[in-house]
Amino acid sequence: MMLETLVADPWPDWGLIDSGDGRKLERYGSVKVARPEPQAMWSPARPDWDPDATFVPGSDEEGGGRWVQHRPVPRDWELSRGPVRFNASLTPFRHLGFFPDMAPQWDWMRERSADADVLNLFGYTGVGSLILSEAGARLVHVDASKKSVEGGKANAALSGLANRPIRWMVDDAGKFTAREVRRERRYDGILLDPPKFGRGPTGEVWRLEENLAPLLADCRKLLDENSRFLVLTVYAVRMSALAIGELVKQTLGDLGGTVEMGEMSVREEARGLLLPTAIFARWSR
Repeated sequence: MMLETLVADPWPDWGLIDSGDGRKLERYGSVKVARPEPQAMWSPARPDWDPDATFVPGSDEEGGGRWVQHRPVPRDWELSRGPVRFNASLTPFRHLGFFPDMAPQWDWMRERSADADVLNLFGYTGVGSLILSEAGARLVHVDASKKSVEGGKANAALSGLANRPIRWMVDDAGKFTAREVRRERRYDGILLDPPKFGRGPTGEVWRLEENLAPLLADCRKLLDENSRFLVLTVYAVRMSALAIGELVKQTLGDLGGTVEMGEMSVREEARGLLLPTAIFARWSR
C-alpha cells in the first residue's frame, strides 16, 4: 500500500519562511509569527527570525499557552487564497484561524465540486467551505463552536459569497450526521477534519480513537454510487496514515473507486524542505 505526500506550497498571503529547533516561522500577509513545531528537529536556516508575535506554550499537556506580541498585531486581518477572502487572528489555540496545509486538499476537492452537494464536518471558520462554494458546490457546514460558525459567515461576506447556498450549522458532528442518515440524505462529497478531543455545543464528548469509526460509518450511508469524494484529515500524530487509510478503505470499499492515504506537509521557503503536519485518507471515483 503506497503512501503519498501532499505538499502545500507558499502562496502570496501565506508561507513557511523557516523552521528548526522545534519552531516554525510563517508569514500571514504582512504579519510574521513564530510557533512551536516539535517535528522541526533540524537547525533553522537563519539566526534572527524577528517575528511580530510568538506563541509560548503552557507547561501542561492540554495545549495551553499564550501569544507574546513583539510589535502590535491587529485583532484580525484579511488574507486570501485565490478569490476567497478570510480573516486571520492570533487564536488561543496557537493557530491563526485556518490551516494552510489544507490547500492541496482544497484544490483537489474543487476539481470535483461543480454542482455538488458537500458536507463539511468540523468545518471551523469555513475557508474550505468557501473555496468549494466558489467552485460551484452547495455546502452544509457543521461545527460545534458558534464563534467558529459566525467567523465562517463573516468570511463568506468578505468573499462576496454570503448569498451562496451554504447552510451554517452549530451542531455536534456525530449527532448531525446520524440525523442526516435518518433523513435519508445523500451527498456528492464529504470533508471531515476531526480534532483529537472536543466537545459539542451541549457538552457532547468527542474522542478521535473512539468516535471516528462510527462517524465514518454514518458518512458512508450518506454516499452512494454517484458520489464523488470523501476527505479525512487527522492531526493526531500518534495515529498512522495506514490505519486511517485502511479504515476508509474498509468503510467505503463497497462503493468502488480509489483510496489514497499519506502525509500532509508544507514547503519551507528558505530551503525547500518539507515539514510534515498531518495525515490523511481520501476516497474518490
